[in-house]
Amino acid sequence: MKNIAVVILAAGEGTRMRSSIPKVLHTICGRPMIDYPLLTLKSIGIQNTIVVIGHGAGMVQEHLTGIKCIKQDKLLGTGDAVLKTKNVLLKDNKIDTVLITCGDVPLLKAETLRKLISRHISTRSGCTILTSHLKNPTGYGRILRSGNNKIVKIVEEVDASIYDKVIEEINVGVYCFDKDALFDALQEIKPNNRKKEYYLTDVIGILAKSDIIVDSVSTDEAEEFLGVNTRSDLMQAEEVVRRRVLTDIMQKGVSIIDPNNTYIQEGVEIKRDTVIYPYTFIDNGVKIGPKCSIGPFARLRQGTVLDEEVSIGNFVEIVRSKIGKATKIRHQCYIGDTVIGKRVNIGAGTIVANYDGKHKHKTVIDDNAFIGTGTVLIAPVKIGKGAVTGAGSIVTKNHNVPAGKTVVGVPAKILKKIKR
Repeated sequence: MKNIAVVILAAGEGTRMRSSIPKVLHTICGRPMIDYPLLTLKSIGIQNTIVVIGHGAGMVQEHLTGIKCIKQDKLLGTGDAVLKTKNVLLKDNKIDTVLITCGDVPLLKAETLRKLISRHISTRSGCTILTSHLKNPTGYGRILRSGNNKIVKIVEEVDASIYDKVIEEINVGVYCFDKDALFDALQEIKPNNRKKEYYLTDVIGILAKSDIIVDSVSTDEAEEFLGVNTRSDLMQAEEVVRRRVLTDIMQKGVSIIDPNNTYIQEGVEIKRDTVIYPYTFIDNGVKIGPKCSIGPFARLRQGTVLDEEVSIGNFVEIVRSKIGKATKIRHQCYIGDTVIGKRVNIGAGTIVANYDGKHKHKTVIDDNAFIGTGTVLIAPVKIGKGAVTGAGSIVTKNHNVPAGKTVVGVPAKILKKIKR
């Protein structure tokens, strides 16, 4: 798909979100909304992408490192937004097809985009539109067809007549255009509508009047074209993505005991035969090996990596830590910025105090160590191989515990053997 460029429209204010954060940077399952169309496009082999930004442009551009961004200084409509890309796209002779989608429509599936692109290329149309049929099409632009079923125009909801509004075929807002046909038609559009904006949808009527083929592909899955404009929409998108994530994980051989009460963000890697118990929260970027047991009521935050056969129990929180094979952290523990070796037992109530108020510090617990109930490890500190901490011990910073030794007390000191 080297001859295809993508334009993602992400300039809108998102006033209905009632937020100082640009709409496309609101998170869905741990990722900013704008990441989802980018990930989907990457999965089908398209990397030539331009994002049109506007409201909160600085914040959006900072997030989109390495991606071409073009600013729409005045929000004059979708047609004007696409026209901003003209100079870049017309200079690239390798591009003949332009795919246009929206940054606030994050749920489109890869197979749907493949189908749209394939249809467009095979029919050599001037434009191929993604459409759908809804019994209640309120809020969407309507597809107007002629008597011989040819698409003749798209009418936006605010400009639709009472006769247009009963049409059930709607415009999803995703298009494939012939590049030259697109930019020729964009020159002709006028802001002759209630919003006084330049509508990209007006291009369809211009192409049809010029006897340029306008084709369509339909999707029956309404969730795919959910536009996120409010917090309620954001919640719906979160539910869809979370369901997709959990389904994908289970299909790879992971058991999730109660999917309705398990919260795993997009971008988590879990190997087969691991079991996830209810009310577990796992952030994106976490990696979990095979045959692990996680939860219930566990929280694994970013930077956590678990080797195989690790057991994480109830009310355990782990962040930026690596846990070795067959280690057990079963009850009411906080583990931060820690490297734990193999076959370590972390007793109930253990706390790694990794933050001194200014900086976070590292803790190392070597293989086969046994950390007693209620131990506090004040980082930076190292617990040697096979070492033991007594229940309630507080191991102060830089007071490392040598391999094979036992420490007890507050502060913890090496337990000396009693001579008999």
